[in-house]
Amino acid sequence: MLISRPGVERRLRQALGESPVVLLVGPRQAGKSTLARSVVDAPPENFFDLEDPRDLARLGEPTLALSGRGGTVVLDEAQLAPDLFPVLRVLVDEDRRAGRFLVLGSASPDLIGLGSESLAGRVTFVELGGFDLGDVGEESLATRWFRGGLPQAFLAGDDEMAGRWLDDYITTFLQRDLAELGFAMPAATMRRFWSMLAHYHGQTWNGAELARSIDVSQPTIRRYVDALTDALVVRQLQPWHANISKRQVKSPRVFLRDTGLLHRLLGVRSRLDMERHPKVGASWEGMVIEHLATRPDVVEPSFWSTHSGAEVDLRIELGSKVVGVEVKRTDSPRTTKSMHSAVESLNLDHLFVVHGGRHRFPMADHITAVPAHTVLMASTALAVFQI
Repeated sequence: MLISRPGVERRLRQALGESPVVLLVGPRQAGKSTLARSVVDAPPENFFDLEDPRDLARLGEPTLALSGRGGTVVLDEAQLAPDLFPVLRVLVDEDRRAGRFLVLGSASPDLIGLGSESLAGRVTFVELGGFDLGDVGEESLATRWFRGGLPQAFLAGDDEMAGRWLDDYITTFLQRDLAELGFAMPAATMRRFWSMLAHYHGQTWNGAELARSIDVSQPTIRRYVDALTDALVVRQLQPWHANISKRQVKSPRVFLRDTGLLHRLLGVRSRLDMERHPKVGASWEGMVIEHLATRPDVVEPSFWSTHSGAEVDLRIELGSKVVGVEVKRTDSPRTTKSMHSAVESLNLDHLFVVHGGRHRFPMADHITAVPAHTVLMASTALAVFQI
């Protein structure tokens, strides 16, 4: 079953129409290859899968193989061949027409090699996560939350099949994919760490506590979380520091980016069990935050928290406005002292409370409740957070 993804398709087409090199990044099995083939109208010989030895052989002389080709050339799993990027720079400098190369990668731009100066000014980044609710329909919200957004998990015949696929994904990721990205870490240790990290989902990073739990050093535990972040399965949401006298949290909050993977690593096997799990609120919050953090109009999202308990789950800048977002898994949200403190301390233009109900309504001056399904259906943050 092929599900269209109009939001990211539109962003990808726009990038290909403006930039000579476009980097489409996303975690393994997010659907990058499928998206590329649906958007790029080019002959089969313009597609190179760098996991395929035959395509690697075709690229034995990359300058000869890639020069003089019409249309867009697609390089899939490009993190496996970083030596290609200097060649791309030379070829692009000879011919800077838009849409010349589409590079697909399963890791962060810096790790792939396209975050360096070698292609500065020549590359546009597009990020692909799991299915958006706008892709699969509002009626699929419960399934999208429980199974996550990776296409094969979401489209599985039932929750048990989705769970088995996610278990295989985790095993393959730890035993093969991390090594291919250059991270030489014991798979068993990384599984323990990733599972423990799931229990810290939504919490402030505490490297010392995690290091003690699996008996490794703090620098090692830092490498572990950075590796999962670079592989696009973990998000480290950075803190915002306001110019106030209160003591503020200075460590990032850590989220597993896909709720399906989160639930499997937590050992949850059914939706009922998840509803009863102590991480149910954090899981819901993470889904909303991940959706907003990947919107094209949201740059450098952050959170704010003080040691006295005042906080805002997400601080984002939309044009000239600064808004805060609080996520509450309830259909009857209420204002709190923390919300008013965030509006005042961060000088927010508005605070939006994303909730599980059906209606948008004012809660207080500069505070508005917005239904989660409205947020998750939107292709941009500005579409729902209008003041």
